[in-house]
Amino acid sequence: MYVKKNPMDYSDCSVRIAIDILSTSWNAWLISEIDKGVIRPCDLHRSISVAPKRVLTKQLGELEKMGILQKKVYPVLPLKVEYSLTESGKELILIIDNLWQWGDKYKADFLKRTEIDK
Repeated sequence: MYVKKNPMDYSDCSVRIAIDILSTSWNAWLISEIDKGVIRPCDLHRSISVAPKRVLTKQLGELEKMGILQKKVYPVLPLKVEYSLTESGKELILIIDNLWQWGDKYKADFLKRTEIDK
């Protein structure tokens, strides 16, 4: 696993924790899909098919390590794995929903302004 040479110091800026979690590739989408009930890795890969499977698998592990997701492994063959949101993961849904609403509200203006720059 990759370890940052200069780990982030979150002691002075708590908002940075949420920004770092949600700005990492596919995390917000993964959290949203798991909140909807898409809990098995194969279903998540199907649901977010534009993302490489390897990246999604890595992000699931990172989110579990951060305490955002909980992983349950069933002792059956073939192996069955399911993910669910922890309490802190569920609280991120409120942030994601607010970002979604903000994006919907300002999307048209943003698209117009970015087209002018082209």
